[in-house]
Amino acid sequence: MKIKNKNLVSLVALAFLAACECGPKEDVTTSEEQNIVDNDLSTDAKDFIANAGDRVFYDFDKSNISKESEATLLRQSEWLKAHEKRNVLIEGHCDERGTREYNLALGERRADAAAKFLADHGVSPNRIRTVSYGKDRPIAATGTQQEIHRLNRVAISVIE
Repeated sequence: MKIKNKNLVSLVALAFLAACECGPKEDVTTSEEQNIVDNDLSTDAKDFIANAGDRVFYDFDKSNISKESEATLLRQSEWLKAHEKRNVLIEGHCDERGTREYNLALGERRADAAAKFLADHGVSPNRIRTVSYGKDRPIAATGTQQEIHRLNRVAISVIE
């Protein structure tokens, strides 16, 4: 009886493997293909940072776009228009002062202001996503308190 059970298990396993072999392959991405996609994204992300800049900074308790930030966002819009297959995620960040809820709302206003600027300058809104991290994901943790606060009041554009 033990031999019959082993044969039955072997038959079931063989049938399962045979069924797996004849499934569709067009949706399967090999690890080599995924590496090419990841490398292209990594290359584009590095190019974006080097040629457009990925950060715009804000004054304390503000979400308006400064002249310096306008220049960065203009470069970002030009880069994104030249790379139509790439989308962008804009992360809104804040320094540690204020409540969590207030900073989430402020981070959202900062990300939305950057997104609106990009859309107003020719980037399809369908290619732009925003998220607010408020004070939950600080960018800088070392330096003078003033410098840490300044670096954390930021919207960061991340290529997707």
